[in-house]
Amino acid sequence: MISELRQKSQITIPKNIISKLGLNEGDKLEISEKDGIICIMPVVVYPKKYLEKLQIEITEAKEKISKKNQPIFKNIDDLIKKLEEN
Repeated sequence: MISELRQKSQITIPKNIISKLGLNEGDKLEISEKDGIICIMPVVVYPKKYLEKLQIEITEAKEKISKKNQPIFKNIDDLIKKLEEN
């Protein structure tokens, strides 16, 4: 499909592509160029505090795994119960 570059460097992404990717107004897109090719990739932006908390949780989980202190669940229902307790 061909899109026209308009005033203020704007383009319209065809609706079928928007639908196929499940994009909505306000979604963030990363735009880059490599070897003359323009790449547009959907991205998710998380607050820095969320990412810091996630990094701490990952570090703690890795420590538990290395110490063989990570809980093992018999089935998904037991896992969900444990998650709901937290």
